[in-house]
Amino acid sequence: MQGRLLPKYKGRFQAHPLGYWQDEFPIAAEVGLQCIEFIFDFNDYQLNPLWTIEGLKEIQNISKDTDIKVYSVCADFFMECPFHSECQEECDLAILIAKKLIQNCGDLGISDIVIPCVDQSSLQSSSDIYVFVNQIQKIIPLAEKFGVNLALETDLDPNAFKNLLEQLNSPSITVNYDTGNSASLGFILEEELVAYGNRISDLHIKDRLRSGGSVILGTGDFYIEGFFSKFDLGKFKGPVILQCFRDSEGLGIFKKQLKWFNNILSKKLLI
Repeated sequence: MQGRLLPKYKGRFQAHPLGYWQDEFPIAAEVGLQCIEFIFDFNDYQLNPLWTIEGLKEIQNISKDTDIKVYSVCADFFMECPFHSECQEECDLAILIAKKLIQNCGDLGISDIVIPCVDQSSLQSSSDIYVFVNQIQKIIPLAEKFGVNLALETDLDPNAFKNLLEQLNSPSITVNYDTGNSASLGFILEEELVAYGNRISDLHIKDRLRSGGSVILGTGDFYIEGFFSKFDLGKFKGPVILQCFRDSEGLGIFKKQLKWFNNILSKKLLI
């Protein structure tokens, strides 16, 4: 996940590192990664390279130079400006931003835009879901045209999430599965995979305590060995993104977790 290999941007745990995002690509190559999931924030979104023609070209060039791809975008913009906002102006802005972001991602060959519906953008009522569905349906044709998945990240229980996917009824509406969030919410993996396992297109790897925050991989309530015994990563075609714990140590703590994660994969003969 973008920014995890660099000093925090304005002290934030997750944010697009405006002004020095380029520095992360050679570091990612050095530590053996293959891709970076970009973050598209609400603040200063016009300055994000995903927003301009010049920025898209710069991403293409640095990706080519370092062989670090950008397959996915975490659109945190929609946490601050959700599709189901009570403010009509915010709803309209969300649609306008989404349309341009879809087109730009399509031009760049990005396959997934993660739409977060958690925390302040959580779908907390049937009314929220009704508005969200009506809004998202306005951009589905464009997502289908450009071959971009709108990977929903929600805190809905498995059955409710399945119902939401059925209402939207498009191959471009997929699932972002966040291992840490599921552990924190106490969801049962088998129920999740039955409900929407075949719709997962973007995978976030992190660890959390039950009803708690993010912790170092392997120290929380996410049982990663059990996950990979149920989820066939060998057949998975989407990006696997380490959205793991970070602190002031920055790159050091990331390397420790990457080593731990690669050891787990090695035991499963997945790499």
